[in-house]
Amino acid sequence: MLTSMAVVPAVSTKMKLWGMCALFLIFLWLSASMTVGFPIIPHKVRCRSVKYSPCYLIWHFCPIQCPTSCLVDCIICKPVCSCNLPGAICEDPRFVGGDGITFYFHGRKDQDFCIVSDTNLHINAHFIGKRNPNLKRDFTWVQSIGIMFGCHKLLVAAKTTSTWDDNVDRLALSFDDIPIDLPNKEGSKWQTPIAPLVSITRTGDTNRVVVEVEQNFRVSAVVVPITAEESRVHSYNITDEDCFAHLEIGFKFYKLTDAVDGVLGQTYRRNYVSKAKMGVPMPVLGGLHKFSSSNIFATDCPASQFGNHALPENRTGEYPSLHCSSGLKGTGVVCKK
Repeated sequence: MLTSMAVVPAVSTKMKLWGMCALFLIFLWLSASMTVGFPIIPHKVRCRSVKYSPCYLIWHFCPIQCPTSCLVDCIICKPVCSCNLPGAICEDPRFVGGDGITFYFHGRKDQDFCIVSDTNLHINAHFIGKRNPNLKRDFTWVQSIGIMFGCHKLLVAAKTTSTWDDNVDRLALSFDDIPIDLPNKEGSKWQTPIAPLVSITRTGDTNRVVVEVEQNFRVSAVVVPITAEESRVHSYNITDEDCFAHLEIGFKFYKLTDAVDGVLGQTYRRNYVSKAKMGVPMPVLGGLHKFSSSNIFATDCPASQFGNHALPENRTGEYPSLHCSSGLKGTGVVCKK
């Protein structure tokens, strides 16, 4: 009896210490948020791969640097900023190539561009945006992606939204032109018997999904708005009529050939040398006409490789063992194999 009574104060003290640490972390997040003039509530994420049992389903808060855009690296069991990883497309489209190099491709508003094109995989992105009279280009964001593989097509899109609410789902999904109704609950999963290798899983109750075609590709997609603070800082001039909800995307590819092309796809070729000008605050990639498509499911861009099975089958996939570091403002990623 004496032993059990002695343990209680120790446990109580330990719980108090954990509680104080949690409060301190929340205070740090709120302090960082208020320095930019508005409160940022960090998202919670967790590893959903049963292969990493020590980390499986353990919740983590997103880092201060990316409070709404992170994922858990199940290997190290820590949250990482998803927009800094190879295969990412975020912001006023900021790409991180398969080679780890950061660049921008602005495209044009209300047009479609092929971002990945290979013999059995083609991905287009639809750009939305606004014209700034002080610039020669549009402010643009990726509103939707159309994915074609085999004889199937899949759409992931952000719905037009005026007032943003994190608790309201603004995702639109379809497979072979049939809308997908996915319950608003983290972990909800959709599959179809006509394509059993295809799955769509919610990674949050709303606005977050992972789409995977086994042995082909995996893409994480999050719907986010342009906030009032972002609009003020970058002079986007966003009004209450439309918050320009758009996608932040992260790709992982498993079986690309060395003929892969597209804005992002070309960066996975083994012999690719970046055409974006490095050493500047915003390295921009050109080639507007080369990557232009007639619609979200068209494969008619000049860079298209889709269906061309006569091309070499040398696989590229992901670059091995990339260790990258990057700032959040797109000044470049430095990588070493």
